[in-house]
Parts: sequence; C-alpha cells; structure tokens
Amino acid sequence: MKQVKSSWVLFALFVLGTVGAVSALPQTSPPPNPSATPSESWVIQFLNQTIKWYRQLPAEQRIATEPDDQIAIYNNRQIADQVVRFAFDFARARADALTKQAASKQPQNAGGVPTQYQALRAMQAKLDKQLQDTQAELDSDRQKLATATGRKRQELASQVSELQAELELDAAHREAVRSMVEFVSGTGAIGSGATGLWAQIEALAASVPAATSNPATTRQAGASSSNPVPSVSSNAAYNGPDVSGSWDITADIFTQSSYIHTIDSLIQQTEALSKAAKDIRAPLITQLRALSQNGDQLAAQADTASPDQLAQEKKQLDDLAAQFKQITAAAIPLSKQAVLLGLYQRSLANWRDTLESRYTADWRSLGVRVGSLLLILLIVFGSAEIWRRAVYRYIHEPRKRHQFLLLRRFVLWFVIALIIAFTLVGRLTSIVTFAGLLTAGVAVALQSVILSFVGYFFLIGKFGVRVGDRVQIGGVTGEVIDIGLVRLHLMELGGGGFGTPTGRVVAFSNSIVFQPSSGLFKQVPGTSFIWHDVTLGVPRAADFNLVKEKLLGAVTGVLADYRGELERQYREMQRTVLSIPADGLQPKIQLHVLSSSTQVVIRFPVDLRHDAEIDGRVLHALLTAVESDPTLKLPGPETPEIRLRTDLTAADVAG
Repeated sequence: MKQVKSSWVLFALFVLGTVGAVSALPQTSPPPNPSATPSESWVIQFLNQTIKWYRQLPAEQRIATEPDDQIAIYNNRQIADQVVRFAFDFARARADALTKQAASKQPQNAGGVPTQYQALRAMQAKLDKQLQDTQAELDSDRQKLATATGRKRQELASQVSELQAELELDAAHREAVRSMVEFVSGTGAIGSGATGLWAQIEALAASVPAATSNPATTRQAGASSSNPVPSVSSNAAYNGPDVSGSWDITADIFTQSSYIHTIDSLIQQTEALSKAAKDIRAPLITQLRALSQNGDQLAAQADTASPDQLAQEKKQLDDLAAQFKQITAAAIPLSKQAVLLGLYQRSLANWRDTLESRYTADWRSLGVRVGSLLLILLIVFGSAEIWRRAVYRYIHEPRKRHQFLLLRRFVLWFVIALIIAFTLVGRLTSIVTFAGLLTAGVAVALQSVILSFVGYFFLIGKFGVRVGDRVQIGGVTGEVIDIGLVRLHLMELGGGGFGTPTGRVVAFSNSIVFQPSSGLFKQVPGTSFIWHDVTLGVPRAADFNLVKEKLLGAVTGVLADYRGELERQYREMQRTVLSIPADGLQPKIQLHVLSSSTQVVIRFPVDLRHDAEIDGRVLHALLTAVESDPTLKLPGPETPEIRLRTDLTAADVAG
C-alpha cells in the first residue's frame, strides 16, 4: 500500500512549478506566411475578412426592390451564414492544432533539465499511475474480502476503507494537477498565439450570430451545401419599371446604376474572400498529400518488415493518422466554404444580370417616351404654324390679328407645358398634387404679377386700349406707346391735358383695371374727339337770341371745316354704344346772369388731331364777332376777356 504523503509532496511541487511556468514561455509569434501552414495571425485576418464580407448583407437588402430580389437575398443569407460557420470551424480546428503543437514543443533548460511545465506533465503522469495502482489494489482487496472470514475479513475491510479514502484523495490531486496542466498548457501557448487565438476567435464569434449556431446545424448546413441553391434567373421577364413618367424612369435609371455598382463591389469582395480561403487551404492540401505519400510508403514497407520494424511503422502510421485528422479538420471547412462562395458569386452574377436587364429596359422605355414627346411637340408646333398662317390670311384688321396671335402664343405654351408635365410625371394624381402646390405658391408670391397678366386681357378687349390711344390714368394723361403682358407705357402729354409730349414715359401696372380708386379714361373705339369750352362776358342787357346767333354761329362756322370727321366719329359712337346725345357733336351755349354782366359758356367738340388749331380758330372767330357788334362788348378794356378750358371733367360735360 502506497503512502499518502507522496501525493502531498507531488502536489506541493505542482504548486511551486506553476509560478515559473508562465514566465518561461516565449512571447513572440511568427508572421503569417502564405506558403506555410496558416499561423494564428493569418487565421484572425481571415476571420476579420470573412466577417467584413458577411456584414455587407444589409447593403443587399437595401437594393432588393423586386420579388426576385427578395429570393436572392434569402438564398445569399443562407449561404453567407454557412460560409461564416465554416470559417469559424476552420479557425477553431487551427487553434486546437496550434495548442497541441505548442504543448509538444515546450523547450528544456540547458543540460536537458525539464522545465516547470514538463515537471507538471510528469507529475500528472505519476498521479495517474498512482491512481491506477491504488484502484488495482482496491479491486484486489475487494475480491479477497468476498471470500475471507473471521479476523482476516476485518483486516481486509479496514484496508478497503483506507484504500477508498486514499483513492478519493488521489483523484482530487489528479484533477487539480490536470486543471493546472491544461491552464499552463494554454497559457504557455500564449507566446505562440494558441490560447490568445482561442480568445480572439470566440470574441469574434460572439459578434456574429451565425458563428454561434450549434454544430448539428452546421453539419446539416454543410450537408445541404452540396445541393444547388436556387437563385435569381437573369432571364426573368421584366416589363419595365413600375413607373409611368419620364422623370420616374430617369430616377430609376440612376437607381439601377447604383445597384449595379453595389453588386459589382459585392462580387469583388466575394472574389477576394475566395482567394484568401484558397491561399490558406493550399499549404494544408500540400501537407495532406505529403502525409498520404508517407502512408503509402510505410504500407509498402510493411510487406517485408520484421516484427520490430512493424511495431515502429505502426507508431509512425498512428502519428500520420493523428496529423491527417488534425489537418483535415481545418481543410474540410475551407473546401466547403469554397463551394459556397462559388454559389454566392453565381447568385450575385445572376442578380447583376437581372439589374442590367432592368437598366437596359429603362433606357429603352425612356427613349420611346422622349421620341414620342418630340413627335407630339412637332405636331403641336406644326399646328401653331398653321394657326399663324390662317390668322395672317383671313384676319386683316391689325387689332384682331394681334389678339389672335397672342391667344395662339398663350395656347401653344400652355399645351406644351401640359404635354411636358404629363410626360415627366405620368400620374394624374402627381400632376394634380404638383399643380395644387405650385398654384398656391405662385398665387401668394406672384399675386400682383398674376393680376397684371389678367388685366392685360381686359386692356385689349372690346373697349380696351391700343397703341396710339390717348388715355388718362389717375392724374396722368398720355398716349399709349406699348401694351405689355404686365405693364402699360404712356408718353405723357402736357399743355393743359391733350397737348404736346413732355418727354417722359410713364409705366402703369396692368392691374390698374382692378383698382377702383384709379380710373382709366380713353376714347370710345373709333373716335378721337373731346369737348372744350370757352367763356366770355357780354352786357347784361344784350339780346340772348343775338348772342346765340352771333357767338354760336362763329363757333359753328369754324367747326364746319371739320364736320365730316366729327360726323364719322358720331356714327362710330352710334354703332358702338347705346347712350349717345341725340343732337350729335354740335356746339352748345349756356348763359349765366351775373350782377353786372352775362357770362356766356360755349362748349364745342374738337378733333384731337387738330385740337390746337380748332381752339385758335374758335377764339379768333369769337373775338371777331364781339368786336363787330358793339352790343356784345362789355364796357372797360378794349379787348374782351375770353377764357378757354380744355381739362373738362365728366360733370362739366354733363352740365
């Protein structure tokens, strides 16, 4: 029976050995080398690249707008999940291999003295042997106890109890030593990146949900990866974009172009990941081939080997089998990943072909719409030209011709605006919404301009104005020199009303026609006369009939030279308006009796084209009539006082 105290000594040595085990470990790792077995740094780089590639799935989701696109997204997500799981399967297998390599390559001190790590391993082996011996001794005593009798049975029972306690203590020691050996083994591999690699792998796996799935799911996914995954067909029928306006089609063209660039970027990332996996897998495949060749050579040598050689070859074959399992554990996930990445690339390529077909269809649809628009505009401009020729051929009056040409211009641009709006937008609801918002904004911002524009059509109406008319707006009298869409320009006339130009041009907004405080006065269309009056005094005792005969006769005599033009204008008034004086454009006389004299007011029409000439002749005729009859001359100055008024108001004319 063994002594228990030896276990305590071994346990003390274990505790002391763990302190120096960590400090004796190397602290550097070799850089990654594509031509050699993948190192820990290269494994982490590969995982980072895989995770970065995996996180581009949301970019695919953003560009999936059609039902076929959703199918592609679903298939690609399934493939991407499997790719990530196989990448982590490879990384874990590689980390396990690096841990075992680090444990088998622990260095010895100078002179072949084992390090503390090797001492712990030896301690663990010794505890295992001691536990086995104790278990064997316990089993032997139990067998003897079954057949012993008397005092011998009591002694065996005591030994069995003691061995049972010793066995439990040895088991506790062995578990403690084994735990520390595993910890020191992992910690000792930190210098070569093994335990650090495990920690980094698990940290990266925690950031990717697909990498934390259970192995059963992974095996099922790996089994199903051999079956082709349905993907989007590039030959799927596409009837054009779900838009109806050229503006929408143009926007869809830019959208499809950006989608194609996104797919191209995804294809490039997938190709880069596939190349990285191939570079990592290449040295593993080379090692597997070398192991297979060594195994074949050992199998061929076994036919002629001696028993001792056979035992040695068996040990070598066992080592080769262990290495083969270790390498295939890392190589197989990479091979499966390569197949999935190929399927993923094919799915992206099909998706890109689908987007390319949509892009081409959009361009074709846009070309048809632009061609139709040009054809319609050509028809509209042709119709407008026919309208213009018809106006010049059948309408000879300049004013009406101008109005019809202006109406033609307005209708032409209105129709063009409607055609372009329907072509760009395409949907009636969109046009109505756009027109409503536009109308509200324009009505608020351009209220005065709109009123001026509408006022233009009032100005050119039946009783409107035209170039050459003499009008009075507010306190300004002038001749119309231009009628624009929003403004009216007058050449101001001075000299007491309708006289000579002052040299100034006055501009009024066309909205003046809607302002009640500012009236616009003009001649009746086809007429150009105005009333003037002349005032003079005669003796109070003068005969009224004589005054009327002499003075009114003088004015009538002057107007006789212009009677034809005045009668024509009177007939034009009869044709145009209803309320006109029955006596025509004849001079009128009124008498106002004052305290010392009688005031005579003679009102007479004058043609605006000869107003100054008529006024002068009337004054001269009246002066001659007064001078020729002494009864009409007031006592006082030798020259009678005669006053001429040209700025008559409506009340003056009515009176």
